[in-house]
Amino acid sequence: MCAFLRASLSSRGYRLIEVSTGAEGLSATALRNPELILLDLGLPDMDGLEVARRLREWATTPIIVLSARGQEADKILALDAGANDYLTKPFSTGELAARIRVALKHSQQSLPSAAPILTAGDLRMDLAEHSTFVGDREVHLTPTEFKLCATLMKHAGRVLTHRQLLVQVWGPEYANNTQYLRVYMVQLRHKLEADPTRPRYLLTVPAIGYKLRANW
Repeated sequence: MCAFLRASLSSRGYRLIEVSTGAEGLSATALRNPELILLDLGLPDMDGLEVARRLREWATTPIIVLSARGQEADKILALDAGANDYLTKPFSTGELAARIRVALKHSQQSLPSAAPILTAGDLRMDLAEHSTFVGDREVHLTPTEFKLCATLMKHAGRVLTHRQLLVQVWGPEYANNTQYLRVYMVQLRHKLEADPTRPRYLLTVPAIGYKLRANW
C-alpha cells in the first residue's frame, strides 16, 4: 500500500512523509505539520481509530481513512473518531486524488491546528505525547483526566460551565451528569494542586462551572 501511494501521489506532485506506527504518526504530525493525513486502521501498535481520536484533541488536519474494513459501522466509528473521509480498499488512484483535493479545499476554510503543547504557568501538557508536567514533575493522568485538563487549559482564565465541560469531555449524552465532573475535578486537584482542599489553580465558580487560572 505504501509503495502504491508513494508512486501515485508523488507523480501528482505531493510530498509524502511515511510512518509505520500510530505513535510515529502522532509525533510526525506534531513535528512536521502535514496538510493532510492518510490513515490506515490496521497499525502494529494501536488501532487507527485511537490515532484519530488523539489527533483530534489538538489538530484539525484533514484525515482520510484507508481501510479494508468496509462495513457501515466501521465507517461511522471512524467518522465519529474524527476522520473527515473514508475509503475502502481497493480503491482507484483517481478516486483517492479526488478525495484529497476535496479535503484540502475544505481545510483551507478551517482554523489552523491548535498548538500540540499547552502551557499555563508551571503546568505544561504535550497533547501529542499525552504527557503532563507541573514544573519538572511529571503527573500521570488517566485519559479522561487528561482530556478534562486539556479542555480547561485551552480556555485558561475563562469560566467553562458544567454543561460545556461535560459535553466536550464526555459527550452530549452526559450534559446533565454533573457528578461525573465533580469526581474528576477532585482527582485532578489531588494530582495537580499542592493542597487539593484549598485549590489555587483549578477554581470552582459556584453554581456555574470551573476555570483554570492562567498564571500558576
